[in-house]
This record gives sequence, C-alpha cells and structure tokens, in this order.
Amino acid sequence: MIIDIQHVTWKRESLTLLNDVSWRVNKGEHWALLGLNGSGKTTLLNMITGYLWPTEGNISVLGHEYGSVDLRELRKSIGWVSSSLQEKLYASDRTQYVVISGKHATIGLYDKLADEDLNQAMHWMQTLGCQHLWDREYRTCSQGEKQKLLIARALMANPQLLILDEPCNGLDLFSRERLLDSISELTARSDSPSLIYVTHHTEEILPVFSHSLLLRRGEVFGCGLTADLMTQDVLSDFFEAPVEVDQHGERVYVRAAASKG
Repeated sequence: MIIDIQHVTWKRESLTLLNDVSWRVNKGEHWALLGLNGSGKTTLLNMITGYLWPTEGNISVLGHEYGSVDLRELRKSIGWVSSSLQEKLYASDRTQYVVISGKHATIGLYDKLADEDLNQAMHWMQTLGCQHLWDREYRTCSQGEKQKLLIARALMANPQLLILDEPCNGLDLFSRERLLDSISELTARSDSPSLIYVTHHTEEILPVFSHSLLLRRGEVFGCGLTADLMTQDVLSDFFEAPVEVDQHGERVYVRAAASKG
C-alpha cells in the first residue's frame, strides 16, 4: 500500500480544512488529485508528507503508520515537486547541481561531487528530455525546463512516491504538452515511482492516471476510476455548475456550459 488514509479530519481553530477524508493508493497505481483552489489539496499533501498532523484519523504511507515512524527518514522516499520550490533554489547554480541536490534534499551542494551522482543526474535529465540543459545556469531556463529539472531533482533520491503539485502552472500550451509527454514517458518506465498528479485542470489528467480523487471543500466528492468520474454529470455536480465535457483522444476537456437566454 502506497497511501492509506482513514477518516482524516484537520481543524484549525474554528475552520475544518479536511473532513473525514479516506483514500487508498495501491502499489503500481498513478492517481490524479483534482480540486479547485481552496479545496484542501495542499493541506492533504502536507498530511501525506507529515508536515501536518490530523486532528482525527489515521495515515499510513509506504506501509508505515504515522506516529510509529521517523518522518525525516520516510520523507526521503517521497518526492514532492512544487513550483514554489523554484523560488528557493539558487538562480546561479548549474542545472546538474540543482538536480543532484535532490539526493541530499538540500538547497545547493556542500559535498564533493561523485561521478556516480553526475551520471545519475544525466540519466534522469535524459529521461525527462532536458539533457540539453546540462551546465546551464538555472536562471536561464524557461518555466517548463525548470519544472523538468525539479522532477529530475526529486527522482535523484529514488522515491517510491512522487507528488507533482500543479506542475503545469504558469506554462504555455506547448510547454505544458512537452512536460506532460515527459511525465507520460516516466510512468512507462519499470523503475517509475507511484505518481500523484495534483491539478484543477481535467485536460492535464493523462491516461496513465487511471484513478482520480475529487476533493471539494475539504471533503472527498469522488474517488475511483478516472473514466467513471470524468463525465458531464459527475463534473457538473462536482463544480456545482453546468459544464460541457469534450473528449479528445483519452483526455477530457471541460468548459462552462453556455447560459440559456
């Protein structure tokens, strides 16, 4: 079992940010986590990575129940890629150093580089299709290129679970598609970790994300096979507004339904 969350609630003062959330992710599954801004996605991610503790309920990640495991050690097996991390990295660092720093979970490098680390960095950069950025200054890379480097950075620690937190945020159409292609290729590898892809755009949910969790106002609205959830009726109920759903290939595009009258 990759994630086992049972009846988790989290309250802050008078606010309930998560309410009775249950969710299981089995080994070999890749999931999409869909929710609008303020739905509780980030709070749930902080729960999974042990930065927040539930007011009620139980959490197990990678077979370890929280409360009986050293979270500092467990986090080494969890990769979390967020655009907010871009701002914390050193802009003048070389790209391969940014990637290698993921092995040590540090901002910058403080130890002598080993050939093994350099080879592994090149391996993951090739996997993500960004090997051409080798030895560039990090600040000279585009937003999409930086996101690929951050994913490669997370993979340096060989995580069993990789969380991609709105990785396409701020990308143009073409950069988004290139990044999604790289993510699809990553999941096809035998050594790929289980992926949780967090978004509020249905069209980013690739076919590899066979399961989805729909979160609304801190509660589970839907959980199960993506194909069963990405329908016009379900999504209209989820968004609490009529939507029209178009399917192009195996991806779902949603738009607000035209008003009548």
